[in-house]
Formats: sequence, structure tokens, C-alpha cells
Amino acid sequence: MTITDTHTHLYSEAFNEDRMEIVQKAIDKNVKRFFIPAIDSETTQAMYDLEKHFPDHIYLMMGLHPTSVSESVEEELKHVEEELAKRKFYAVGEIGIDLYWDKSFFEAQRKAFKHQIQLAKKHKLPIVIHCREAFDEVFEVLEEEKGDDLYGIFHCFTGTKTQAEQAISYNMKLGIGGVVTFKNGKIDQFLNEIDLKHIVLETDSPYLAPKPYRGKRNESSYVLKVAEKLSDIYGVSLEEIADQTTQNSKDVFGI
Repeated sequence: MTITDTHTHLYSEAFNEDRMEIVQKAIDKNVKRFFIPAIDSETTQAMYDLEKHFPDHIYLMMGLHPTSVSESVEEELKHVEEELAKRKFYAVGEIGIDLYWDKSFFEAQRKAFKHQIQLAKKHKLPIVIHCREAFDEVFEVLEEEKGDDLYGIFHCFTGTKTQAEQAISYNMKLGIGGVVTFKNGKIDQFLNEIDLKHIVLETDSPYLAPKPYRGKRNESSYVLKVAEKLSDIYGVSLEEIADQTTQNSKDVFGI
């Protein structure tokens, strides 16, 4: 059994004390594939260092996170372009729109999102979407960019069934993480109506730890708790959840 964590910030400072042990612990629990989203130019080197330590398990993305969109957006997008031209990445991400913290850069976020979707198309890569309090705004951009060359993952999906179906209509898999284990998470109420072929597992570690670790630092081995919850929701074995969601991740990332 191989489990894939499609979204984990293992290079985060939260793991500075025990990064190697945390990765090894996950590998020992059959979590053997880690897809690493970028945030901005300040995290690039830490991602490369992580890849060096675990070359057989770590798969990198490149992109500019919406909450890192600021006055320096042009320089940051140039960095993304240069890195994408330099070496192999498995997705452009995480990209999108976040109106939770700050709405003042909304227009810049929107342009950066659109620009990076076009970069993904140019490099024939999937996108990994970050969306917080911005479903309508994200869907508006996806509607403008939709086509066979637009595909990827709607990371940390927490929307309604209708929004899930809309995301899937744009060739997006739904990234399901710790929220599915929360009492007020809501997505567990309709998820079994969504075909498992549209689902991938993720942790978003060090954030959004599943129960019983809620409120603590999340880590990739905890993706098992997400898989167990999905096993309950879909009424299938843990192995089937692992196999199907890992296959789905291969369909997206090409590896």
C-alpha cells in the first residue's frame, strides 16, 4: 500500500527541529510520495534542500501563493518563470485567491493567478489551487481559462457539493485533508456522492491537523487519519482509498 500526500509544506520552519524524522516516520507508515507546494522566492532554497535529502519521495511545485502577492508581485512572478524554465516541476502551485486575510491586493492576486495558469499551460503542468473565501472569484478565472489544457487539484477543498461539482467540471481533483475529520467540517456529509476518482489526499502540514491532533502541528503521517475517515465515508477498505487516491495523484502529476 502506498499513500500519497499531495500537499505538504515539509520545508516549513515548523519542522526545523525534526524534519528528517518526520519524513521518515511518514515513509515507515506507507506515506511514500510527498508533493511540495511553493509559497514564494524565500522558500525556494528550502524546497530544494528537502528534495536533496529524499530524492525518491519528494516532488516539487513552483508558484506564488496568493497571500504572498504584494508590491513585489512582478519580481516574484519573474522568479516563478525563471525556475520553471530551469528544471522539472510537477505542478504550478500553490496559486489562487485568498480574501480571508487581506482584500487590498485582490486585483493583483487575480492577475497573478491567471498568469500562473497560463504558465502551467505553457509548461504542460497541472495547477494546485489555494482558495479561501474566494470560490466565486476563483471559479470566474477558471471559467475564463477552462479547456483540456487546464487541470489540477483544488487544494483543501471545503466547499459545498455544488462547488465540488463545479471544481470537477474544470478538470480539478478535490484535495481532501484534516477538515474532513472535523465535527463542523461539513464536507463529510456529501463526499460519498462524489466519485472517489475525483479525490486526492493531503495534509497541508504543518497546518490543519486532523482529529485527534486538531490544533497541534500537522505532519504527513497524519494523512492516514484522513484516509481512515474516507474509508468510513465511502464504505471501502483503507487499501482501496490508498490505491485509488494515489492513482488519482499519478493521473494529475504524471508520476
